[in-house]
Amino acid sequence: MPRYIVVAGGVMSGVGKGVTTASIGKILQEYGYKVSSVKIDPYLNFDAGTLRPTEHGEVWVTDDGGEIDQDLGTYERFLNIDIPRRNNLTTGQVYKAVIDRERQGEYLGQTVQFIPHIIDEIKDRIKKASNSYDFIIVEVGGTIGDYENIPFLFALKSLERDIGKQNVSYFLVTYLPIPSHIEEMKTKPTQQAIRLLSEHGIFPDFIICRAKRALDTPRKKKIETYANIASENVISEPDIETVYQIPLDLEKEKLGEKILKEFGMKAKKSPDWSEWKKLVDNILKPKKTVKVAIVGKYIDIGDYALADSYLSINQSLLHAGASLNAGVEIDWLDSKKFEDSKKSLNELKDYDGIIVPGGFGSSGVEGKILAANFARANKIPYLGLCYGLQLAVVEFARNACGLKDANTTEINPKTSSPVIDVQPAQKEILEKSMYGGTMRLGQYAAVLKDKSQVLKLYEETGRLKEDEKRINELVKDKSQAFRLGILEKGRKIALERHRHRYEVNPKFVDLLEKNGMVFSGYYERFDRTRLMEYVELPNHPFFIGTQAHPEFKSRLGNPSPLFYGFVKACGK
Repeated sequence: MPRYIVVAGGVMSGVGKGVTTASIGKILQEYGYKVSSVKIDPYLNFDAGTLRPTEHGEVWVTDDGGEIDQDLGTYERFLNIDIPRRNNLTTGQVYKAVIDRERQGEYLGQTVQFIPHIIDEIKDRIKKASNSYDFIIVEVGGTIGDYENIPFLFALKSLERDIGKQNVSYFLVTYLPIPSHIEEMKTKPTQQAIRLLSEHGIFPDFIICRAKRALDTPRKKKIETYANIASENVISEPDIETVYQIPLDLEKEKLGEKILKEFGMKAKKSPDWSEWKKLVDNILKPKKTVKVAIVGKYIDIGDYALADSYLSINQSLLHAGASLNAGVEIDWLDSKKFEDSKKSLNELKDYDGIIVPGGFGSSGVEGKILAANFARANKIPYLGLCYGLQLAVVEFARNACGLKDANTTEINPKTSSPVIDVQPAQKEILEKSMYGGTMRLGQYAAVLKDKSQVLKLYEETGRLKEDEKRINELVKDKSQAFRLGILEKGRKIALERHRHRYEVNPKFVDLLEKNGMVFSGYYERFDRTRLMEYVELPNHPFFIGTQAHPEFKSRLGNPSPLFYGFVKACGK
């Protein structure tokens, strides 16, 4: 039977429940246990696909096409596993499933109610996600005291009753503020969180105390008295320079041993943190530093810019840098300023590399195209992600192929040279206003071109062996086999996740290749249409674009091949 660890937050959001959940999982992995995580999002949205990045940060995409809150990405980065979409629960999903079942008559005329039907649906989904794992860590989104959390806390308490308290442990992640005018750490918010949690019949077994500084003994004793738990289970988690340091800090307080003791279990192996510590040390004290410009548009809300909107790109650069013992200094540049003043493009000479990330809309597009041109002309390493590939193709078509009107039909539907376009099969769906059906979501296979730079990077980082194993699993899964498309025997195949609608127009591929652009990978649909997945320029230090989002499969100690190659090129 799997053991369940429930992680809930105090009276304030954004205190680090996600990274704490991921760190607990990483610790248990080091003790030899098989671990996965579940994220509960109590909003009514069915998933995060229609949410603005300013609401909950970036949208995380799973292998099987789920659009999820970014915390699932944090779990994958720490645990180095692929987590399916079913490991994300929202209020919208739960109620829709119950109502659909009622409409289909599956309840045989019963009155459908909050108890037991909603509660049973929540428990059933958590149990399905726990199949074959030793530990499932369930993070309850939001904060204690939120009305929308009530169904999930009730369901988790009900699960505890079903399987016994010996199989469930509760963590409360809480923040201890230090008001600047008194410079004293205050425990009152933690006390309130404990009280609110107890109203649901839940009493924390562990309290993780987030603060600017480490928790001192008087505060620890005060919380111990109020929560009625041993002070050794009140764990300090102060602010640190990198989140990957958190498992190491928690282990200084022997958290892994304490968790296993709580469940009456023993370690399956002795934890070995040497490699993880080496990577963290590389992040904190790199031998060299490279400067990278990410050219996009700011994602802000009010007076505050939200770096979480592109969290995975930041983390992927960090992962690549850690493996290469290189620090990565990131500057976000607003592409619109390049449109207003082309002289400002010269700022890009100060950088070792340029990234144009995924995006949407027409704002700043010409500025991004100018940045791609500058990188190509000045031999500056360039990495184009999704939209970044598409705009690099537009730039090349205009300036290397003589197609002055070249554009994406997303921006100019009437362009005479639609080098980026929606494919005919997608247009039929769009005409019916079924926009979601036109997205390529989740993991897709790409046949890689022999001797290409892209292929060399996937071989160098060992990713092809991982992908080969996953391909064998997909072949057996009829519901996911379409993601492989038509594969040629003997060819090297890479798997990456996607979230886009527009593609390189097959009609222009020959012309682009004739003028020197190399399409180093493609996905072949069952109707024999080839969708271009990678582009590169052979006579350039590093100029690669991908239609995918490789940042979704990058982990510490297992970096994305493209980010690895990009940072390596920046270092030269």
